[in-house]
Amino acid sequence: MRTKVIQFAGNFGNLVNGIEQMMRANNALGFFKQHPWLVALGIILFVVVLFVFLTFWAPNTTSLASENAVTVPRGATFKAVVDSLESAGVLRTRWTLELAGRILGKTRSMKVGKYLFPRGLSNVEILGDLAEGTSRILVPVVIPEGWRMERTAVRYGQVLGLETQRFFELCDKASYARELGIDAASLEGYLMPDTYKFLWQTDEEEVVQRMVEEFRKFYVDSLHKRQENLKMTLNEVVALASIVEAETQLDQERPIIAGVYFNRLKKRMRLEADPTIQYALPDGPRRLSYSDLRFDSPYNTYRNYGLPPGPINSPGRKSILAVLYPEKHSYLYFVANGAGGHTFSRSYAEHRKAVQTYRRLRREAQRNSGSSG
Repeated sequence: MRTKVIQFAGNFGNLVNGIEQMMRANNALGFFKQHPWLVALGIILFVVVLFVFLTFWAPNTTSLASENAVTVPRGATFKAVVDSLESAGVLRTRWTLELAGRILGKTRSMKVGKYLFPRGLSNVEILGDLAEGTSRILVPVVIPEGWRMERTAVRYGQVLGLETQRFFELCDKASYARELGIDAASLEGYLMPDTYKFLWQTDEEEVVQRMVEEFRKFYVDSLHKRQENLKMTLNEVVALASIVEAETQLDQERPIIAGVYFNRLKKRMRLEADPTIQYALPDGPRRLSYSDLRFDSPYNTYRNYGLPPGPINSPGRKSILAVLYPEKHSYLYFVANGAGGHTFSRSYAEHRKAVQTYRRLRREAQRNSGSSG
């Protein structure tokens, strides 16, 4: 009997609680019926808060953002930038970014560069990033030894989005070279080969200045003193180094070849360096003919004595050091040996034999390649 009374009391309590909740709900319903404007205001506030959140603060860069770089070129419009973000799969919703940009007045404050946006950025963060350039990445540019100014300009145009013609025109100005402390007709030879890292579409002048600065960092006072001991000008050192650079890819041969040219200069012999003709020819570099050896140019060392007027490419550090510290020997000639190196000779008779050997090896290689094909 006692258990039943306890159960009845518990059930009665639950019933009373249920009735109280229903009365509160009815009162609230009645209140909203009496004040419908509060309901409308609440809905409006909710929509506004949701709209503001989605427009400004909701994450809007996707997981693809860490994989796809987006470029902002010079003079790009805000619409073009948003197009790039969308086509790269970086944005979740395009319209919210466009709207946030217009509301915040951020459609014109964008830094040029290549961006890699992290995942989960809001529109406010994206716009701030574009204005400050926070997520811009450095682009590596490899400039190998022995490249001419024209080829270097093309590489920067391809990799860094620079104006090739403007880059070349800067390098080809004697007045601009003098501004950078180089007493030469152009910057040919002084654009130090290396691997550089720049922001995408860095100004052409800044890139040129950086390359010349790397040359000047390398060419320290001790090298200047060595140059003076050799009774050479800087331009003569770099000119000869550029020929050495073009003649061989083997580091161990560079001082030997430099020594050959010094020996020829001392004996008042023409250098007869094929790379100087390649530089002089308007359609070079290409395979040379005997008629090319008579081409009229101050760079043709088959016709003219001494060094050419200036460098024929930008030599690397090892070729410059090879000229400043050449190997002492009595060689006056060299010819390719068919194995990637050269055969060096002290007399013209020795040289003729080496040339005949090379031509025979080349004919055999051509026959073998023809039969295998």
